[in-house]
Amino acid sequence: MKSKFPQAPPFANNQEIEAFLARPLFARLGSHNEDGTIHIAPLYYLYEGGEFIFGTQDLSRKAKNLRRDSQVTVLIDATDPVLQAVMAYGNATLDYENVISKRVKILERYFESQAEAKAFAERLAKAWKTVIIRLKPTKIVSFDYSKPFSIG
Repeated sequence: MKSKFPQAPPFANNQEIEAFLARPLFARLGSHNEDGTIHIAPLYYLYEGGEFIFGTQDLSRKAKNLRRDSQVTVLIDATDPVLQAVMAYGNATLDYENVISKRVKILERYFESQAEAKAFAERLAKAWKTVIIRLKPTKIVSFDYSKPFSIG
C-alpha cells in the first residue's frame, strides 16, 4: 500500500552518506532509560570504517543506559541550507581501551588543533573516568531535502 505521506529522498549512495558524516556536525544519541523513556544527548562523533565512535564519561546517563540496554538510535542532521540527516540504529558497546587517543581522534574534527583536542580529552579524563561508545549500525536511513521530490 502506497503511503499518502510524501517520502523525502535519501542520499543517493554510500559515498554521499560518508561525505555528509565526514562533516563536523553533532550527533544525537538516543538510549533507553530504565523507566522506558528515551534519553537523548548531543555528542561529538567520528564515523570511520562503517562505525561511529563517541566519547563520554563512564558515570553518564547514556553509559548507564547502555550497560542495561545496548539498543541506540543516532541522528546526525544539518539544516543549512536545507534539512539533511542520517539516522543509524544498532547495539552500542562500551570500550575502555586507549580512551584518550580515541577521544582525541574524535575531537580533532571539532577543535582548531590536535593539541587543543588532546588537552580537552586529557582534562575530561582527569575529572572523570571516560569511555568510548562504539556503534556499528545494523540499519542506516537518510534523507536529503536538497533533492527534488513530489508531495502530491
